[in-house]
This record gives sequence, C-alpha cells and structure tokens, in this order.
Amino acid sequence: DLNMPIQIIGEPTVRAADGLALSSRNGFLDEAQRATAPVVYRTLAAIAEAIQQGDRDYPALIAAQVKQLQAAGLRSDYLEIRHALTLRPATAQDRDLVILVAAFLGTTRLIDNLHLNLDTSA
Repeated sequence: DLNMPIQIIGEPTVRAADGLALSSRNGFLDEAQRATAPVVYRTLAAIAEAIQQGDRDYPALIAAQVKQLQAAGLRSDYLEIRHALTLRPATAQDRDLVILVAAFLGTTRLIDNLHLNLDTSA
C-alpha cells in the first residue's frame, strides 16, 4: 500500500518437545495451563491428518476440533482451514493449505498454524 521495499520470509515454527509453539505468551500460563496448552498443536495435527486421509468436510473437521479445544478448557477465538497463499477459505480442490488457530487458555491467547501441502504429503 505504501510501496515500501519489504520482503516477508517465513520460517518454521519453533516448538517445545510437546508441540507447543514457543512464545513469550507461554510465560503467562500457570503450570496446569502449560500442561494443557499443547492441545492447540494437537488440534492442528488432527485436522492435518484427517485432510491427508482424504477428509474434505472442512466445516465438520473444524467443529469437531473446536469441541476438543473446549473440552480441554480453551475458548476458541478462531479455527480456520485456508488456502496458504491467498488466505481465502479452502476448497476441497486446494492443495496448499494452512490451518490457523487462536484460542484463549485463561487470559492468555495462544496462536498457532500448520502448513499442509497435499502435493508433497506422504
């Protein structure tokens, strides 16, 4: 918009051994919340696995995983499956996807994403 010479270079998310994305926000979690927080990444991984297995009912996948977040004590802000380049809602024909999540655990808003390229997935 301002014609500034900016280049965005994406990098892989750095994660703890349990899958939680490393973030300064994690410091706001108490011990019990920190033990619960990896459910955020497990949510992304469950959706990715279902998609890799051929499930393209994205609304149903999202609804099921929002319930999992809620069952773990998180309040979902958003959980989306989007086209990785345009960030438009994904269609069953899209091959390059990103799964995005933001959820509150107590007062801490945890965010994460998982890139899924179906052309290179095993």
